[in-house]
Amino acid sequence: DLVNKVFVFPQATNDSHVLVRAKPEQPLQNFTLCLRSYTDLTRPHGLFSYATKAQDNDILLFKPKPGEYRLYVGGKFVAFRVPEGVMASEHVCVSWESATGIVGFWLNGKPWPRKGLQRGYAVGAEAAILLGQEQDAFGGGFDPQKSFVGEMCSVYMWDTGISTSGVMAAMNNRPANAPIFGWRNFPYTTVGEVYLKP
Repeated sequence: DLVNKVFVFPQATNDSHVLVRAKPEQPLQNFTLCLRSYTDLTRPHGLFSYATKAQDNDILLFKPKPGEYRLYVGGKFVAFRVPEGVMASEHVCVSWESATGIVGFWLNGKPWPRKGLQRGYAVGAEAAILLGQEQDAFGGGFDPQKSFVGEMCSVYMWDTGISTSGVMAAMNNRPANAPIFGWRNFPYTTVGEVYLKP
């Protein structure tokens, strides 16, 4: 249970990351991903990377610059513009459903207009799942210029969609539904320089 703790990524590296030791039991027709990050990076960086042997960006939450988030599914992406505010931690949730391709995006609990991506696709189940780097190969292929520097916490992933009230519950680390993995029961290994801190 990592509530009231954060992962600190102190510097740009080509190896430091958090490996999530959990996998969905079957390919994903739907998913929701939530996490909170705190950084002063202005360069591109990967937050959450879910790679399969067939597709290194099967799911990728990526921030190319302070005013934009990108969600990749199956190697293709949609972008969401966000305000460049004062330095503050940002809580992001993204959801995707195969049947319609609809992508939901929430920043600090507020829903953005929905977009579409990869209708009919299925995300593979045999995955390398990690925080703080972008995989360009299964379980590796990291670029230090895309590594995350800062703090990250409250990471959750479900194999279902989510409502705005569900997003608010996840923000408070009180998820309404049991996730595939989540901050209250988080199976992980740190690799390189990543520290778990109060």
